[in-house]
Amino acid sequence: MGVASRYWQLVKIDGAGRRQVQEISPAKAFFVDVFPAIASGGQNAMSTTGYAIADNTDRHVPDAEIQLQLLQLSRDAPTDRCLLAQRCLLCFISWQIEQVCSQLAANFGSIHGFSCADLLPYVLDDDGRLQPNGAYQSLSQKILQSFNPQQSSLTTWTTTRVKHDAALNQFLLECGVYMVSDWAILNDTRPQQLERIFREFYALTPPEIQQAQQLLESYHAVYRTARLQQRSLSIGGKCTTPTTQQLQQIATLLQSQSSQTLKSETVMTQLQKLATQLREYRICMRGGSLPTKSLDAITVDEYTDTTKALDNEDEQTEFLQLYRPQFLACLEQALAVVTQSRVNRLQRKKGEKAKKFLQALKLFHCQNLRMTEIADSMGLRAQDAVTRLLKLKEFRADVRQQLLLLLCERVLDLAKNYSHPDRLITLEQHIKLALDEQITQVIKEAGNQSQTAKINTRENGLFRERLCRYLDSLNEEI
Repeated sequence: MGVASRYWQLVKIDGAGRRQVQEISPAKAFFVDVFPAIASGGQNAMSTTGYAIADNTDRHVPDAEIQLQLLQLSRDAPTDRCLLAQRCLLCFISWQIEQVCSQLAANFGSIHGFSCADLLPYVLDDDGRLQPNGAYQSLSQKILQSFNPQQSSLTTWTTTRVKHDAALNQFLLECGVYMVSDWAILNDTRPQQLERIFREFYALTPPEIQQAQQLLESYHAVYRTARLQQRSLSIGGKCTTPTTQQLQQIATLLQSQSSQTLKSETVMTQLQKLATQLREYRICMRGGSLPTKSLDAITVDEYTDTTKALDNEDEQTEFLQLYRPQFLACLEQALAVVTQSRVNRLQRKKGEKAKKFLQALKLFHCQNLRMTEIADSMGLRAQDAVTRLLKLKEFRADVRQQLLLLLCERVLDLAKNYSHPDRLITLEQHIKLALDEQITQVIKEAGNQSQTAKINTRENGLFRERLCRYLDSLNEEI
């Protein structure tokens, strides 16, 4: 059961990127006309216009029946009624999209640093028009167009399509969320792939790699075989958690290969650990961020291979003392390179876009003005003009890439003074990964502060502090 008003109220994102609920009056009148009993809250009588009783429409309604009738009208009715039926369904879809984003934020947001509001702009792109806006199709329209009531409910189909949206998943990857279950990851990883990943990415020893391969092969022999048998019987669905019987069968296979007796609980723990390692590898390869650890916080237990590369505690301390100023110097250089590159690009265009870019950059990062305030002070049409001028997400991504290039080169040169030549290849892999994690944290902090700038926060992060220092040093009048 659902709420009737969701068929004429649209959840959308306004020009400032905020959530907004828009009532679409034609859709409301159409719904009242098609479903008078529901719209009247179960009363037999209606007003002649249908609006006098519309306030009683927040009662629970049978979604499946309503959607089936609206879907039929959207395909068979005259054009005007067809578009109104579609609009009612699109309104409902918008609420479900928000629900999916809310659930994702509840499940992963606190750990990975995002909120429902961060997700909505990627998937709520319906402007509420009755007539299609050119050739562009919103995600809601794509969901409705591909919906088949014989295969699923509209709620289920919307949830599926949202969770598979490319733009949303790319954002989640950048936050370190990979939307695939542990069991699906283990299912589609080949032992040969595992060997290469653990050797090249994690730099594990041959015995450790062999043990992981045996675990994966045993899992395939039991769990994946059962999945293939289900598919042959046309039984699909998600990869579910292995049963106790399957875990016992995997333990038996491992015992026959290594003479090691394992409990079902131990097998489960090892499988989940293996899946986590493969998940982190996939996130990294797809451009996402891994859980961040400061280089200052590396310990023997947490990052054994990296600390082994440095012979003793004094050398580690000396290395970190040399590293910290290198990080700051590279950050400042990366900010200067990317800012000047953007200025040079804008100078080739008409007008004073380059000067406006520097001015807006300083107003936003150094004076903590909102986008709307910047637009007013600079005489721009609206806050979206400032957003397009700054392109902050692209700016931060460019700084991140430039910083990684600069810092890797300098830190590897430093590390050569503290490590045996035979370990430099392995050391280079670990250093690049650790640097990428720390740089990602700095850039992510800058992104979070861009969000909180809307409430005029005065908290300065490293990114903002060094950028403002660079902007103050410019000779141009900003």
